Amino acid sequence: MVTFEFARTAPLPLDEAWRRLTEWNRHAAVVPLTRVTMVTRGPNREGTVFVARTGIGPFAFDDRMEVTVWCPPQDGGPGLCRLEKRGRAVRGWAEIEVRPGPGGRTRVTWREELRPRLVPSVLDPLLRPLARAVFGRAANRLLRRP
Repeated sequence: MVTFEFARTAPLPLDEAWRRLTEWNRHAAVVPLTRVTMVTRGPNREGTVFVARTGIGPFAFDDRMEVTVWCPPQDGGPGLCRLEKRGRAVRGWAEIEVRPGPGGRTRVTWREELRPRLVPSVLDPLLRPLARAVFGRAANRLLRRP
């Protein structure tokens, strides 16, 4: 099991940062070799399910996720989204939190726990920084793209 966390400060209002991070189809454009398929119809809410398929051909896996907490920011307050990863290859959860930051910016905190089925735990020390880098880069790109 791998857990990691990172934070970013974005020059965006809370609502816009939230939108950029929680429009799940946008993740396909910033995570290499990934395609996102919505299982449930919008709008996003608790119970929304989608699948991120990552890889090429027979070397791909599905990361099925369900939104279990959906609290968008309101009236300048924080927002929190929690996803449960329920795929056969990857289990765990992810949380995306947005809060008011300094100077009208938004502070984003991303927490995640990954339990890849076919990766032995001895590789966790290598997987942790790799996962943090991949998801951190994806968050940066999502926050930069309108």
